Amino acid sequence: MRVWNLFQRLIMTHVIAQPCIDVKDKACVDVCPVDCIHGGDDDPQLYINPTDCIDCTLCVDACPVDAIYAEEDLPEEWSQFTEINEKFF
Repeated sequence: MRVWNLFQRLIMTHVIAQPCIDVKDKACVDVCPVDCIHGGDDDPQLYINPTDCIDCTLCVDACPVDAIYAEEDLPEEWSQFTEINEKFF
């Protein structure tokens, strides 16, 4: 079940931002207990499925380029990545 806020926007538990672009180190994928991190070879980055994410934060610590943030902690200069991640799903 997807979770929506009052403005009918998908609520993102965590967002993968700019530092992942063209890096796609999959250490975050390896530690995810629910396999919610996706992205193919042709995608510029990895993405977290907000429907499947259990908000365990293991991916945050595992990311070697510090690209994963709780949505509310995402730096302003990378705010567009919330929508980019949301649109992937």
